[in-house]
Amino acid sequence: MHLNDAQESQPQQSQSLAFQNAVNEVHRLKARPTNEEMLESYMPYTSKGKAKIDAWEKIVDEGVTTEQAQETYAVLVDDLKVKYGFDTR
Repeated sequence: MHLNDAQESQPQQSQSLAFQNAVNEVHRLKARPTNEEMLESYMPYTSKGKAKIDAWEKIVDEGVTTEQAQETYAVLVDDLKVKYGFDTR
C-alpha cells in the first residue's frame, strides 16, 4: 500500500490533544535530536521530502492507525523532552 492509497481509503481524522501538544513542544527542545530521531518524529506527517514520505509509508504498510501513530509521536516527544531538555516558555 502506498501513501496516496492510504490517504484515499481513510477518512480525515481529528488530532488528539496529546498529539497537538507534542507537535508544538517538539520545536522547543533545547538541543537538536539525532537524524534518526528526527526521521522518527516525521512519521505522523504527510509532508514533502522523500525521507518523510518513506517514513510515513512504513507506518501505513505496518497497518498502524492514525490514533496509534499520534500516540507514538506524543510518547516520542515526551522522551525527547527528557533527553534533550525542554524550553517551557
